[in-house]
Amino acid sequence: MAALHTNSSNLFVSIAAMLAFIWFVLGFLQANGLANTRTISTTNTCARTKLTATSSHQGGSLPSLPNIKAAVIVPGFLTGKDEFLPLAKSLTSKGIPTVVVPMPNWHWLPCLGGRSMRPMLERIDFTVRHLTAVAGNLSDFDKATLDSLDENKFTQKDGLIVPKEDAIIQTDNPQLLIPDYDYNIFDLYQDFRNNPGGVLKVGGSVHVEDYPLWDPKGTFMKAPEPMGKVALIGHSAGGWICRAYLSQRSYGGKAYCGNELVHSLITLGSPHGNAPGPAFKGVEWVNRERLDDVRVLGVGGTGYKGDSSGTLTKNSYSFCCPNGSDGSTYDGDGVTPIQSALAIKEYSPNADTLMLDDVAHFCWSDVFGGETVAPELAEWHRQGRPWYGDEEVIEKWASWL
Repeated sequence: MAALHTNSSNLFVSIAAMLAFIWFVLGFLQANGLANTRTISTTNTCARTKLTATSSHQGGSLPSLPNIKAAVIVPGFLTGKDEFLPLAKSLTSKGIPTVVVPMPNWHWLPCLGGRSMRPMLERIDFTVRHLTAVAGNLSDFDKATLDSLDENKFTQKDGLIVPKEDAIIQTDNPQLLIPDYDYNIFDLYQDFRNNPGGVLKVGGSVHVEDYPLWDPKGTFMKAPEPMGKVALIGHSAGGWICRAYLSQRSYGGKAYCGNELVHSLITLGSPHGNAPGPAFKGVEWVNRERLDDVRVLGVGGTGYKGDSSGTLTKNSYSFCCPNGSDGSTYDGDGVTPIQSALAIKEYSPNADTLMLDDVAHFCWSDVFGGETVAPELAEWHRQGRPWYGDEEVIEKWASWL
């Protein structure tokens, strides 16, 4: 629900028209045999997941791995890597090497309308596996493969992978260790057309258990074997999606079993409470399972009243409310009411919770479109009211790791 970054303003340039154009053009190409579809066979268990060679995701029960002080940030709905790189940089400077799931905003398009989050889960799995493979060690580049780094910046010397002499390298930037993956407009079209669930009941149902077997598109580089477990930090919708990643149950045809690679989860302003509507069917699904083998911290902000913080806030609170309220009586971070952000305690009793006074959901004034989407919230942020990713607030929740 956060606004979009300057480099991703395409989301504000008629999403509907763009999708209509993609649908028409790629439908024509596919009808003429120019757009191909790849398939993946899946199963419901962690130990027996089978994938084609074009995918990086491995299944199988892993041996116990050591906990590594490193983290992966999962952006919230309609946000991408660029918006969260400053947060990753801040955490890295505090001794927690941190990367962001490498995705632009438009990768969310197939998930619009409350549809399956399989496309996001694939990206989370890809990022977690590559970070665990290098154990988040920023200085020891020999633990990464040359193929997983930019060949224009790195070379092999005396058996080690080192920066080239003429390359400008930020050795304190672990994002360099996460390779790119291939996802194009043809893949987007296929995902947008076939991703199940949502208000249109694509595939026949809004319920996760009834999703037809289907696999998102994209070609992801296989990661080396994991060397340790890392933490997940999910912002907004990214928080409950992380819970689906940690589950050992099949979500739309695949069990990701992220609990084998993750030791801790922090959610920032994430909706964890059940609410009506197709968009919350995924939340209901994760709420049927306790998280007992992963440490959990649910963080929520207050100070933004539903009756006095603008239209976005009031509507967002109403959207998250279980009883059909108009949202005016709730308090929260401007997008997620505090009751929903801390509701993870109801479904995972061992979870810790943290309520932060006068903390907003997002850095509205720093991103393109923020003043349009949330004018009141953007103005307050410009005046100095903090969000979860500001330095003075990071100190309050990051110390939990």
